[in-house]
Amino acid sequence: MINVTKPFLPPQEEFQHYLNGIWQRNWLTNNGPLVNEFELKLKEYLNLPHLLFLSNGTIALQIAIKALKLRGEIITTPFSYVATTSSIVWEGATPIFVDIDPRSLNIDPAKIESAITDKTSAIIATHVYGNPCDIEAIQKIAHKHNLKVIYDAAHCFGTKFKGKSVFTFGDISTVSFHATKLFHTVEGGAVFTNNDELLKKMDFLRNFGHNGPEEYVEVGINGKNCEFHAAMGLANLKYISTILDSRKKQHARYNGYLKRDDIQTILFHPNAEVNYAYYPILFGGEDITINVKNELEANRIMTRRYFHPSLNTVQIYKTKELRVSEDISSRVLCLPLYHDLSMEEIDFICRIILRTLNYR
Repeated sequence: MINVTKPFLPPQEEFQHYLNGIWQRNWLTNNGPLVNEFELKLKEYLNLPHLLFLSNGTIALQIAIKALKLRGEIITTPFSYVATTSSIVWEGATPIFVDIDPRSLNIDPAKIESAITDKTSAIIATHVYGNPCDIEAIQKIAHKHNLKVIYDAAHCFGTKFKGKSVFTFGDISTVSFHATKLFHTVEGGAVFTNNDELLKKMDFLRNFGHNGPEEYVEVGINGKNCEFHAAMGLANLKYISTILDSRKKQHARYNGYLKRDDIQTILFHPNAEVNYAYYPILFGGEDITINVKNELEANRIMTRRYFHPSLNTVQIYKTKELRVSEDISSRVLCLPLYHDLSMEEIDFICRIILRTLNYR
């Protein structure tokens, strides 16, 4: 079987080296030495001044919303994983969906301003598939209307915008280190900000509001992560260049086969160095998409309709029609992509897709 994704795992003995240290110290969690080392090495790799390692990417979003004291309405994208929207609702705010650009698949800045009301407090935009949003246009709108900006950069480890880590931008950026991501800590996430005071506040929020063993300065939650997950992060970080390079080559292989008028691929931002986190393609209609998916699965090749459905159509969040997002969501299919997916397997996947399209 060819899975749609598969976690990268470092050599077992390298991970075991970190585990041996955990056993010797008997320090499992609560700001242990590996968590501190991991945060430091991430900052060095990403060339960023601040970050906090958290338990997952959803907690990262919730802490970001809480730290910025966001209330009322938050403008966001319907073309994202449900956690983007559920985090807004969980924190007591109201998501206001804005349609997406049909080529980049990110939130369309041209449609944001008309959605702003006197209740709007922020914009939460997702960099879809590791492809940066129109950051400059969003920031210009936010500055004009005095709005905060959070970027859901769950897919973006290794992505750069104008030569800088994409995590640099916005009031806060968040990332997921879930096992399905190209860089993972099994479970995990992080928040990034350039604001010292925001970082300090989020540090309190992730650890019950503790300011010392018997003092509490915030109403916090348990958002911290542990030594075991930091160990996986440290072991995997050594291989990130290899991981990114292999995905770039796999993308190029797919592109070589699937450059056709009846297959649309994502348009990357011209000022971005993307991480090739996913390989999404768009077919001419939902019926074709489902047919291709079924043919691939009949050959034990797993794909994912990611993101489907468009979140504005989900019953618990249902709002007005958003034609572009609903159309894209009905036609998108993410193909297998992971570190040791072979070129021969990619060729096999592509031959099935082309055969299905040619003989439908």
